[in-house]
Amino acid sequence: MNKPLSANETQTPIADGIECGPVGERAAVVEPDSTLLRHDWQREEVGALFALSFNDLLFRAQSMHRAYFDPNEVQVSTLLSIKTGACPEDCAYCPQSTRFDTGLSVEALMEVNQVLDQARAARRSGATRFCMGAAWRSPKDRDLPALTAMIEGVKGLGLETCMTLGMLSDTQAQTLAEAGLDYYNHNLDTSPEYYGDIITTRTYADRLETLEHVRDAGMKVCSGGIVGMGEDAGDRVGLLQQLANLPEHPESVPINMLVRVPGTPLAEASDLDPFEFVRTIAVARILMPRSHVRLSAGREDMNDQTQALAFLAGANSIFYGEKLLTTANPEANTDLALFARLGINPEEREVLDEPSSDPRFYNAMNL
Repeated sequence: MNKPLSANETQTPIADGIECGPVGERAAVVEPDSTLLRHDWQREEVGALFALSFNDLLFRAQSMHRAYFDPNEVQVSTLLSIKTGACPEDCAYCPQSTRFDTGLSVEALMEVNQVLDQARAARRSGATRFCMGAAWRSPKDRDLPALTAMIEGVKGLGLETCMTLGMLSDTQAQTLAEAGLDYYNHNLDTSPEYYGDIITTRTYADRLETLEHVRDAGMKVCSGGIVGMGEDAGDRVGLLQQLANLPEHPESVPINMLVRVPGTPLAEASDLDPFEFVRTIAVARILMPRSHVRLSAGREDMNDQTQALAFLAGANSIFYGEKLLTTANPEANTDLALFARLGINPEEREVLDEPSSDPRFYNAMNL
């Protein structure tokens, strides 16, 4: 007999509309009532989800996941650093800051044709979204023509486009949107309360303002955070509460595990319990059921079992390739092997046909 729900649990319903067919057949996915989407989560409610037993939390998250997505498909993105290092910000986790000696080589903004070559290689390897990241506090207006040319070129290949360039003004956001940019990534990183321990060169309000500019320009939002930075459990609650209570949920929610880079202030941070990481994925799935929840940075240090639990908890997007900006990522063939073992397929997107004799996966940093 099923255990009755607690008072807190009744406030966060499991999505309905899940039909199970015979063994071996894919479960039918029927979208539930859109009124289940909430933007008024209270801290106590989010904390109650984190406090559920692990099995109950994963069951709940997987149930919600199946109501909105095919549980055996994962969206595949590739991330390229189009401008590396020399960032004036002091983000304690980031090797690209000028304030930390991490031995990183500084590289200027790439040429448009170089970026498009990398996008073609990513597409051949199965990516459906191409993300371009530049280590800036915010882009200069003089850089916008090159950036818009990159967007238009990648779109022309049939790939979704995403950029992360730091803070944007309203006019800059509008320019990128008019060029066809699909997604803009700007993470909140952590809770408002812990934020000042990680970054002092821009405020939480600055980040929220950029997200507002992105929405107003008509682009989709990619925004998440990083765990394992020395925050406490309440900060993980606070981060997800902030994301879930945005006026619209981010279409993409990357959950990053800290990659500890020598020379950064967080180089000696303690390991986060992998189960706590999976809990964060699961709660994100419950709070933001329509969003793609991305298993992002830190996968290099995760074993297959942790990644499998993350997919079970509702992660349905990954970065695919050998590098994430300046840190390692599992190689593409390793990802495909894990997908095969788990019965997972890359989410499909119709792209233009372009024959190629080069089937190799590219090195996102070209190093």
